[in-house]
Amino acid sequence: ALLRPGRFDRQVVVDLPPLDGRTAILKVHAKKIKLDASVDLERVARGTAGFSGADLANLLNEAALIAARHSKEAVDRSDIDEARDKILWGRERKSRVVDEEDKRKTAIHEAGHAVVAILSPEADPVHRVTIIPRGMALGATMFLPEKDQIDITRTKALSRLAVSMGGRAAEEAFLPDFGAGAAQDIKQATELAHSMVCKWGMSDRLGPRSFGTNEEHLFLGREVSRSRDFSDKTAEAIDEEVSRLIRDAHDKAKSLLEAHRDAVEKIVALLLEKETIDGELVVEIVRGPATPEPPETPPPDPVDAPAAK
Repeated sequence: ALLRPGRFDRQVVVDLPPLDGRTAILKVHAKKIKLDASVDLERVARGTAGFSGADLANLLNEAALIAARHSKEAVDRSDIDEARDKILWGRERKSRVVDEEDKRKTAIHEAGHAVVAILSPEADPVHRVTIIPRGMALGATMFLPEKDQIDITRTKALSRLAVSMGGRAAEEAFLPDFGAGAAQDIKQATELAHSMVCKWGMSDRLGPRSFGTNEEHLFLGREVSRSRDFSDKTAEAIDEEVSRLIRDAHDKAKSLLEAHRDAVEKIVALLLEKETIDGELVVEIVRGPATPEPPETPPPDPVDAPAAK
């Protein structure tokens, strides 16, 4: 009723802050704490896409608390990285006892996510891989997008599907049997594939069409119902397309892992030894060390150049 014409009919959309906005917000909150010279606030802003102003304030507060626990005189880069990881993926639970078999299974699962992400086009960069329990998870493969995401392409969506299925595919390829650790991955993959088919028109079979609309019942606890505007035959086709997308992503992930078995084994060994490894090291293992670009050859001196005939 409040949004009827003539009443409060103007809606103002407030987006999350972009890169320059996050940098400015961080500078405001950074005045309250002492930062080490290693901290680059613009770099921090690049790694916090999707953070609100309150999230950024919380980030610096958490970093200050971490620095204080370690009796540091100033907040350094590692403190901010740990604070961001805690906000995004939960606090490390090093006290949780995990036996060696479960550690290896977790390492294989996370190595699968990381390797498929590195080899998939337009996938988000791997930030860190860990088998230290965080939140309810026994391990995590952490991604940090390089820029604010405004749109998602079909290629990026397909890569995300493959990355989501990378953990289950790795368990199938490197273990005699797989467990239920991929439950959340499968749920996310199913939701993404459903959005590709029903919202974004990314199905070649069904074409650029939207299927179903969400309706909110405001006075019934904001329950959301989904109305169907398509036939039972189309519903069956939607189910088949969602299943096909997930199955193709699983097969792609498994083929990539089979082709890079040595890289997976190296990452697993490092995870069992160090528990946490940075994304740069993972990329180097999968793709090999970066070769430096050859120096540019200076143009010949015009005095020494042969005369034109």
